Amino acid sequence: MTFKFSKVYVNDVSTIVGPYEKEGPLGKKFDKAYDNLYIGEDSWEKAEVKLLEESIDILLNKTKKKKEDIDLIIAGDLLNQISASCYGVEKFKIPFLGIYSACTTSTEGILLAAIMIDSSRVSNAIVSVSSHNMASEKQFRNPTEYGAPKPMTATFTTTGGASILLQSAKTKVKVESATVGCICNMNQKDPNNMGAAMAVAAADTIYNHLKDTKRNISYYDLIITGDLGKYGKKILIEYMKSEYDINMSDNYNDSGTMIYEIDVQKEVLAGGSGPACSPLVNYSHIIPMLEEKKLSKVLIVATGALFSPTFVYQKQPILSISHAVSLESVK
Repeated sequence: MTFKFSKVYVNDVSTIVGPYEKEGPLGKKFDKAYDNLYIGEDSWEKAEVKLLEESIDILLNKTKKKKEDIDLIIAGDLLNQISASCYGVEKFKIPFLGIYSACTTSTEGILLAAIMIDSSRVSNAIVSVSSHNMASEKQFRNPTEYGAPKPMTATFTTTGGASILLQSAKTKVKVESATVGCICNMNQKDPNNMGAAMAVAAADTIYNHLKDTKRNISYYDLIITGDLGKYGKKILIEYMKSEYDINMSDNYNDSGTMIYEIDVQKEVLAGGSGPACSPLVNYSHIIPMLEEKKLSKVLIVATGALFSPTFVYQKQPILSISHAVSLESVK
């Protein structure tokens, strides 16, 4: 299912990161960076709350908006009951919708906000996400103190918060369309191989977006997936060719392979992941290129592994989903 929009635009964005992202190739492009994972707090979870809250503060400051000027906040994260988002937006007293779609939460939020803005239900909305490496490891796998070794297929959850302000008033970048993805199942049961679990969801969404819009892959200057990592990225390229006869080698990249210097930062293994991974790359790097007209059309395809430790322990496969958002530079 693909929605086309006529009056949804990007006002501005904000990004805030931890030490590993600061040391990556995009380190100088983020609005703020911390030197340690505690972010001045006494728990990983409180640190994540601070990341999301500060990303909204930074965005309001950049746009010179007061909280009273904002119609709606849509936010999500990985913690149980999306608690980082709930605590992170509490002080703003702005109408709030909490959402969960794992690492594709950012594109789901943009899609939902765009529908409401385009239908004139609201005039603007902030979409925010967060993730924290240690909080995620603690909840979804084993605490790092456990000392369990990880295979090279494992990805490294990004530590960061990212926010975007969408509005009906015209700017340099518009949200042109968005595609809602379907739940996919590759019968992948390894929580340390998220790229393999999510690749088919990205492929399914890209294919359906192109079919719905009657576009060729070459329509986009860049197609950028969420956080497949270097192994999931390779799977997607091969799957798109074998399943749909679509060649993605010329205009495709993955945010999980862009946010870290994988060959240098060995601890990140296959690359970045987490709800913040895709928007940290897209908001700090891709949207500015659209504003400067260095890019004209970009398809953001964030990917999410719907990963529950309970179901993994019961030997169930890891389901995945992907939503896509088309951004275009305004002529």
